[in-house]
Order: sequence, then structure tokens, then C-alpha cells
Amino acid sequence: MAVVSDSMIEKLASARKSLKSSLEKSKTLGLALEKSGPRLEEINQRLPTLEAAVRPIRAQKEALVAVGGHINRAVSPAAAVLNVFDAVHGLEKSLLSDPRNDLPGYLSVLKRLEEALKFLGDNCGLAIQWLEDIVEYLEDNLVADDRYVSNLKKSLKNLRDLQNDGERARLDGGLLEAALDKLECEFRLLLTENSVPLPMSSPSALGEQPCIAPSPLPVTVIQKLQAIIGRLTANKRLEKCISIYVEIRSSNVRASLQALDLDYLEISISEFNDVQSIEGYIAQWGKHLEFAVKHLFEAEYKLCNDVFERIGLDVWMGCFAKIAAQAGILAFLQFGKMVTESKKDPIKLLKLLDIFASLNKLRLDFNRLFGGAACIEIQNLTRDLIKRVIEGAAEIFWELLVQVELQRQTTPPSDGSVPRLVSFLTDYCNRLLGDGYKPILTQVLVIHRNWKHEKFQERLLVDAILNITKAIEHNLETWSKGYEDATLSNFFLMNNHWHLHKHLKGTKLGDLLGDSWLKEHDQSKDYYSAIFLKDSWGKLPSLLSREGLMLFSGGRATARELVKKRLKSFNEAFDDMYKKQSNWVVSEKDLREKTCQLIVQAVVPVYRSYMQNYGPLVEQDPSASKYAKYTVQTLEKMLASLFQPKPGKYASFNGRQPSGKFSNGLPDQYHSSPRG
Repeated sequence: MAVVSDSMIEKLASARKSLKSSLEKSKTLGLALEKSGPRLEEINQRLPTLEAAVRPIRAQKEALVAVGGHINRAVSPAAAVLNVFDAVHGLEKSLLSDPRNDLPGYLSVLKRLEEALKFLGDNCGLAIQWLEDIVEYLEDNLVADDRYVSNLKKSLKNLRDLQNDGERARLDGGLLEAALDKLECEFRLLLTENSVPLPMSSPSALGEQPCIAPSPLPVTVIQKLQAIIGRLTANKRLEKCISIYVEIRSSNVRASLQALDLDYLEISISEFNDVQSIEGYIAQWGKHLEFAVKHLFEAEYKLCNDVFERIGLDVWMGCFAKIAAQAGILAFLQFGKMVTESKKDPIKLLKLLDIFASLNKLRLDFNRLFGGAACIEIQNLTRDLIKRVIEGAAEIFWELLVQVELQRQTTPPSDGSVPRLVSFLTDYCNRLLGDGYKPILTQVLVIHRNWKHEKFQERLLVDAILNITKAIEHNLETWSKGYEDATLSNFFLMNNHWHLHKHLKGTKLGDLLGDSWLKEHDQSKDYYSAIFLKDSWGKLPSLLSREGLMLFSGGRATARELVKKRLKSFNEAFDDMYKKQSNWVVSEKDLREKTCQLIVQAVVPVYRSYMQNYGPLVEQDPSASKYAKYTVQTLEKMLASLFQPKPGKYASFNGRQPSGKFSNGLPDQYHSSPRG
């Protein structure tokens, strides 16, 4: 048996090792193949899908290489647009926060959003165009099948339609609109928190309050409002901004005016009979209008300029016009118009002059505040009011003489007093000539005649007043002839001549009439007073004649009967005269006391002497009280109490009004009244 060498053993070992390694590899490969089976099956299942995805691209390799550059150029702008779109959404958190926390920062972020949306708006169209070009290239070069290309075209068309419809807001998902809404809320909040009604100490102190110089809003608030307006204007929300501003500021002005109690501005012409019934309101109207213009509207005018000056003159003037109209200036003008539509009477002339004076005082303010085109409604109403006031005042003034003459047809007062027409017109004419009304009336008449292309001379006004006075004198003369009782006629003339003298002396009208005119009426008063006394009370002393009593020719009994007879005649005449004249009135206290004194002097001394001498003849008679009816003190007291004014029984200006121009009533301050 052959001997196995060492070398043989080594070879066998090596072969064994190699065989073992091969077996292990085969085993590993088998395991790997076993595992690859499912994967191959999966790949086999995905092949149809991959085949469908690749199927639209049917071009050759060379065509696919050529289209690559076109695709890259189209995708780059689209990618840039997508990047900006992502950045827009990154601003969402900041813009949905409260602007009040950091208004400048909020506005800065909002501006970035606007810029981003502008970029998107400007470049989306370009990106779509590039994509449309590449789709057209794919279609022309048959790189993809028709169905695939059709789907691409449809998608791009939808994008193009959205862009053409102006749906730019959809690019940010409504973020810009939400941010602008928040800014509007902040704008409203700033105005509301800083709009405070103007405080007033009292309505009676209106004229004492100085005009408002500073702005009613702090500078910092104005700056914030301006910044917000800038952004809202840039996004076409200026009108909404103005609407908010007008709403809040006009409401604030109305709140300031509420303290003045302006309910009277809502009165309609059907709610009052004449100007006198609202005379107090007209006086308030002038003060309230001045306060509103010089304090409230002046401040709003300045504030509108401060807040909206960067936007433009037309904008802030239009804003102010809306505030003025909504806050109440139109109501003031409408009230004035209503006064001009009331029925005519002398007092209305004074009230129209008051209205003109108020408007004229504010003329420069009106022209400055409401002179712009935006205030055309206020201008038209103001011009119409001034026209109505001037025409109404001129018409009433020039008709005064006619109306006084028409009153001549009325009956005189039954108590012989001064007719209300006389007492009213003497004071009325003096008021027209006074410093308070004459300049205003002159200005009104000048304007009215200028409108008619006629010249006005101041003498026309003076002559018109003098003619009215002459008409009053003529009326008195005519009325005096209307009494059946001549004594009452003289009493009436005495009363009225003294009234004219007393109430015109030292006045504007009295100065125009002159001292000789005044002296003539004073003398006329004395003349008619003397005739009145002579024809009435002056006849009583003759009834107490002493004739036949000095010699007692018929004895004591005869004398007693004669005294009785004469005392009876005296008593009857006294009683009749006292009864009749106790209803007569002398309103002027000085004339009343003097007239009573003259009557006492004419009657009482004679009566006292007669009773002292002959009274004892009848005092013992059982019917003594029938003849010695009055003591001297009683008689004197009765005569001194004559002609007292009786409330409700004064002569009145209530005759028939043939023309229907003036109302019968006159204000209380012009009524005949007792002269204390």
C-alpha cells in the first residue's frame, strides 16, 4: 500500500475547503434567489404602471434631449412664483395678529404682502405663458400623446381664466382682505376712543367760549390714522375709510350739540301761529349756530385737513362736507327757512334782521368752511335763506306805512287809552333806528335795491320811518273823531299827545322829529287836558253855587232846602261822571297823577268850603246821608284813584286787517302796560 505523502494530504484538505466554500456560496445564492422572487414579482406588477407613465412620451432620444432646455426655461419662473407664494403664507401669523400691538410693524408686514402679491400678479401670467409655450412645443414635436397635451392645456386655461378674472386675492387665500379688515377696525377704534364731545359750562355761556385752536385729536393719533389711510387707500378702500370717519366724527359733533337742547330745530311751520311764539328760539338759534360754526365745524374742518391732507384737497373737503351735513348744519338752515315762511307781521321783520345779522356775522366763516365744491348743498341752502330773509324783511318794511294807514279804519279804544298800535310803533320805530337794527336794516335794503338795480340812499330809511310817524298822527286825529263823547275824545288826545312826547323825547326818532315837534305835542297835551277838565269835572263846582244862601232871604228852612237841592245835583253829576270815567285809562303814571291832581284841585276845595259853610244845615236832617253823601277825604280819595290801568282792558291792535299782511297779536313787551 502506497504511503500518502504530506503533500497529498494538503491538497486534499485544500480541495475539501474549496468544496465546502462552494457549497456555502451555493447555499447563500439559493437563499438570495429565494428572496428575490417576490421582488421580481413586485417589479413585474409595477411595469404596466411605469409603461403607462412613459407611454405619452413617444419621441426619439434626440427629441427628448432637445426639449429639456425648453422645459427648464419654463419651470424656472414657475418655481420662483411658487417660492414667493410660500413666502406669502409665511406672513400669515403676523397679519392675523392685532395691529394695535405694533402698528408700524403691522403696516410694514402688510406692505411686504402687497409687494409679494404684486410680484405674483405680475409674474403668474409670465409663468403661465412659458408653460403654454412648452406645451405648444410638445404638441408640435409630437413628444407626448394628444390626451396628455390636452390635459395640460386645460389646466393652463383654468389658470389663465382665474388671472383674467382679477382673482388676485385668491393668491393669498384672502389674507390681504383679512389684514385690511383689521386695519379698518383699528381705524374705527382709534377714532372712537379719541372722539370726545366738546364740554360746555352752560348753554348761556356760548358766546363767551373762545374758538377752538388746537386739533381735537392728539398728534400721535393723527399720525396713526394717516398711516392706516395710506395703506387702505393703496388697496382701494378709501371710501370705506371716509365712511367710518364721517360716521364717528359727525356723531361726535351731534353729541356736542345735544347739550344745547336743539329740539326746536325740528319744529314745523304748522306747529306755531306766528314768529312771536318762537321768538325765544330764534334768539337761541343765532347763538347756537355761531357756536356750532366757530367751535365744532371749525375744529372738524381743521381735523379733516390734518387727517386727509396727503390724499388731496377734494377728499378732505368732501369728507368735511359730509360731516357738516350729517351733524346738523342743514337743520340750522332749514329752521331759518321755516321762519321766513311764517306769516308776515312787524315782529317778523325784527326776527329776520336778527337772522341776517347772525348769518352776516358768520359770512367769512361760511365762505371759508363751506366754500368748496363738496359743500354745494350747504351753499345753496345758505344762499336761498339769505335771499328769503332779505326779500321778506324788505317787503315787510316797505309795507309798514300801508298797514298803519289801513288801521285807520279801526275803532279807537273805548277807554280813551293809548292804542296798542301807537305804543307799539313808537317803540318799534325807535328800535329800527337804534344802533342794534339800523345798520342791519340799511344793509338789507341796500342789497335788496341792488338786486333790483336801484340805488339806495339812507334818507329813504329815515323818510319811511317819519312817514309812519305822520301816519300815526293822522290815525289819532281820525280816531278822536270816532268818539260820540267829546270829553272822551279830548281825554284820548290828551293821553296820546303825552305818550308821543314822553316816549319819543331823547330817542333816535325824537331827534329826527325835532324839538319843535315834541314841544307841539306837549302843548297839545296841555290844551286837550284843559278842555277835558273844563268840559267834565270843571262843571261840578258851579253846581255848588252860593247864590241865595248868603242873605238867607228865605230863612233857614229855605236855605236848607236849597243846599239839599244843590248837593243832590252835585252828587248825581259826580256819580255819573265818576262811573263813566272810572273805566277810562291813563297808562302813564305821571300824567295820571297830574290829571287826578288837577281834578282834585278843581273839585275838592270848592266842595270842602261848601260843606264847611253849609253842611251843618243838612247834617241834622234825618236824610242827611243822602245829601252829605261824601266826606271831603272820601271824595279826594275817589278822584285820586281814577284812570288806573285795568289788566286785560287795554286798547288793542286788533282791528280788521284788510290786507291780511300782519297778524293782530303783538308781543307782550310791546303791549300797552301800566307805567310804574
